[in-house]
Amino acid sequence: MFNRTVKKESISNLEKTVEIYDANVSEVQHAAVLLHSLRENDGAKVIKNVEGYINQLANSPKEFEKSFSFYKAEFAIFNNLIKEFSALAVDTNFKAGGSAIAGTAAGVGTAALMPSAAMAVATTFGTASTGTAISTLGGAAATNAALAWLGGGALSAGGAGMAGGTAFLALAGPIGIGIGAVSILGSGLYFSSKNKKIAQEANEKTKEIELANKTLEASKLELSKLIQLTKQHSIGVLNLLSDLQQEAPSNYDQFTLADKQKIGALINHINSLSELINKKVA
Repeated sequence: MFNRTVKKESISNLEKTVEIYDANVSEVQHAAVLLHSLRENDGAKVIKNVEGYINQLANSPKEFEKSFSFYKAEFAIFNNLIKEFSALAVDTNFKAGGSAIAGTAAGVGTAALMPSAAMAVATTFGTASTGTAISTLGGAAATNAALAWLGGGALSAGGAGMAGGTAFLALAGPIGIGIGAVSILGSGLYFSSKNKKIAQEANEKTKEIELANKTLEASKLELSKLIQLTKQHSIGVLNLLSDLQQEAPSNYDQFTLADKQKIGALINHINSLSELINKKVA
């Protein structure tokens, strides 16, 4: 039959591109979970330790208290979304994304990661299908957006992937690659349609998924930078606090120049963490 080789090559290219896509999705998902965990755990440590230090430091500089108050407010925004999301998830048993969750068992491990990954998505990625930041959505809207982003499992396993069927949130837009790719790879179209038509559709979907892969690669790079910066500034805060608590006087008016330089560096680290805690991957 004419175009049989062309069809075979096009399908093969699509399958390889989907495999890369699934691997990228898994890496992005795990990186988002790691960043979420760092923000949550390190943020709690920073607040606890800085607050304790301010309470015991007489004549604490206003700039120090102001910077800490701003960071505390930013962390509260982050933490409130987590609490809201967790409560809603337990209450609804994730019914809002039921059909999406059901297909994940054969995918890339989405089911096992669902609660933490969903919260990571809600606090890490920028926009829902409506163009609204997921982090600013409340209640069911935030849950639905995060669950839609997580989708229905790996494309190669017959799911909708992280495209969620209609929305590839914060990554590639509503390209609908899941449904299209699966229809080519597994439906009757593969066996009954004309070879040329199959090849054309496979090539079109391959291009769409290649574009999504480029966006995922960019997201992985940005997530990696956010993880490293969050670690760097959290460690900086805790180390400087430890030094000040052990070596500096308990009254700021008695600080040496070196002590003031340390608290200045501490303020810089806190300011950086304030910018990072709710920074989104675009």
